[in-house]
Amino acid sequence: MDLAPLFAGLDAQPWATYQHAYGSAADVPDCLRALADEDDEQAGEALGELYGSILHQGSVYEATAHAVPYLARLAGAGFRTADVLALLGGIAEGGADEGEGDEAACRRAVTAQLPLLLASVEAGSADVRRAAVWAAAMTGATDRVRPVLRTRFATEAEPLVRAEILGGLAHLDPAGTADLAVGAIGPDGPGELRVAALLACVDAGAPWSAAHHEAMLDLLPADELVAARMDLERNEPLRYVVSELLLRDTDTDRDAVFRLLDAALRSERSEARTEALWAAESACQISRSAPDRVAGPLAAAVLEDPEAVGQALSLLRLLGRRAAAVAPALAEVAEGDGDLADRALEALVSVAPEQAVPLLTRDLENRPRALGAACGGLLGASPTVPFDAGLLSAVRARLAAPEKLRDDEPFRYAVLLSSWGQRAAPALPELGTALRMHPQPMARALAAVCPPDHREATGGLLRRAARSGPPEARLAAARAVWQLTEDAGPLLGVLAEQLTDGGRVREAATAAAELGPRAAELVPALVAAASTPGAGRVIPHLDADVAIAEALWRITGRAEEALRLLAGVLGDTGLSWIRWTFVRAARVAARLGDEGRPLVPELEKLLTHPLHTPAAVLALHTIAPGTLDVRAAAGLLLDSAEDDADAATALEALLALGPDALTEDHARRLTALAERDLRVTASGVETAIAATDDRLREQARKALRALGAGPTAAGA
Repeated sequence: MDLAPLFAGLDAQPWATYQHAYGSAADVPDCLRALADEDDEQAGEALGELYGSILHQGSVYEATAHAVPYLARLAGAGFRTADVLALLGGIAEGGADEGEGDEAACRRAVTAQLPLLLASVEAGSADVRRAAVWAAAMTGATDRVRPVLRTRFATEAEPLVRAEILGGLAHLDPAGTADLAVGAIGPDGPGELRVAALLACVDAGAPWSAAHHEAMLDLLPADELVAARMDLERNEPLRYVVSELLLRDTDTDRDAVFRLLDAALRSERSEARTEALWAAESACQISRSAPDRVAGPLAAAVLEDPEAVGQALSLLRLLGRRAAAVAPALAEVAEGDGDLADRALEALVSVAPEQAVPLLTRDLENRPRALGAACGGLLGASPTVPFDAGLLSAVRARLAAPEKLRDDEPFRYAVLLSSWGQRAAPALPELGTALRMHPQPMARALAAVCPPDHREATGGLLRRAARSGPPEARLAAARAVWQLTEDAGPLLGVLAEQLTDGGRVREAATAAAELGPRAAELVPALVAAASTPGAGRVIPHLDADVAIAEALWRITGRAEEALRLLAGVLGDTGLSWIRWTFVRAARVAARLGDEGRPLVPELEKLLTHPLHTPAAVLALHTIAPGTLDVRAAAGLLLDSAEDDADAATALEALLALGPDALTEDHARRLTALAERDLRVTASGVETAIAATDDRLREQARKALRALGAGPTAAGA
């Protein structure tokens, strides 16, 4: 076959100037040519490279739209047609309907290939038809695509293709597809089509009926029925149904969800229970009432089938003490060996920490996950296990051989012992032994557990550690000396050195701020460590400047230099996309009080960004309360909280504004934040979403009580 027409004009384009996920798109022409290679392995590798570069994890780029015509020619010529059509569908999905950016250009480029896509809906190969349906639907060209897909649905015999057509129609016209979907959920149809019909019913907003309930249960495990579908968003059907129904936020839909999960969790089929567990986890991350509603059915399922414990560990960790009924079954698994036992003990730490302690004590060395959970997990929460003499002895035994400690063990033990305070004082000898090899965590722990009668000896040990070793270890030891004895000498010496090290300025400035006026001798070094405005500044420079500004204010009590630094950060339009740096700068500005007035114009600019608003309001209320329309500010704060944009600070700022800032509508919205079922926190580390939102809910309830607003306040 003459390939020249397929690649006409390819080399005339300036590919080296186009951008994709990895920079220059100079490699795209070779990848496109390789798709036509007779060597199937070479062609497959080229396809993979294109997915990685021009459609990287669903994102499209400048080069992507330019590649589309050549991809379409290759598909039309029969080169890996189904695969290339699927790639075109992915490009269309990653595109946008409007605008002048890369996303819109990509959607337009694929839409221009609709003649090929719609013709391929009638192809002889089922795989080609399926990919063509997907790609055509992803263009969003409803008026052109919908009639073709409805016509094909009436004649298509292949279940997977029919399912793809139904999914495509639901994507283009959810309400208009309800009639086809309702007719396809019955028990006589193929499973692939019935699942697609259930999802289409949900997308159409149809009420969840008994027929839907029975069909969903009958189809479990449903994930295997959509494994070959193009629609990855719905590749876990039960989870999708549960999530979408909960997001409707009605009592009827919530009840339907929990009846469905109750039945699915009790299924006799292990694969169905697994799918139900995933769905239940999603429910707990979306709905505040879900943990209480799910705990009972889960406990019943586990008690009926103890083997289900291993499948339920992630959900049990999330449920915590609500799943106390399952603790004996968890403990039985945790008494075993290997990773499963460790994960079971990790869950038991959340469910029944008192029961977890003896098991953790018995095999501390081989329970890294459980130890991590006991010490607060990845996010640095407070340790969850109570003080226990046996566990203390086990920790001491590990610390006595510091060369055998693995990974983050030293930090875990330091956190745990510090949380116990002076009750952990018997571990002082072992902490001293471990200090030589693990100075950073052990220094903090020594200061935290040391009783008064050991301060002199422990202080001497820490002073020696502050004189040698790597910089981070010396700083930790010097800070521990200050914390333990209020002797600032070692810390001042270390900070003077580290303020000249560009990579350590922020941490050193933060430590200097803690010393306050005692750090007066560091003022010249702090001033010298500040960055110089210009194109070379990056976020670490600005973060360090914020820390320096706070240190100078707390040390000298004079605002001039702090104002200069904060103004430089807040006014840096070259890095206007940065987020938390501005928030930190606003918080430091608030500490300046009335002397921060020169920063008011820059702080007012922050009110336009939901993430920056809470800290900006706090600063303006402190610095220049007369410039702030408190009722307008309260509305902005509630916008931020509702958008999950630094909601905790937004509630803090509402409290600062006081009751006079709240209108009746504000009180209603604040009440909703406290009492609604949908979680406010919806982002962050997945395993921490529920716990973070639970804390936020309690904060909102306290705010209601303090401000005298809403039913929570009335009933307090």
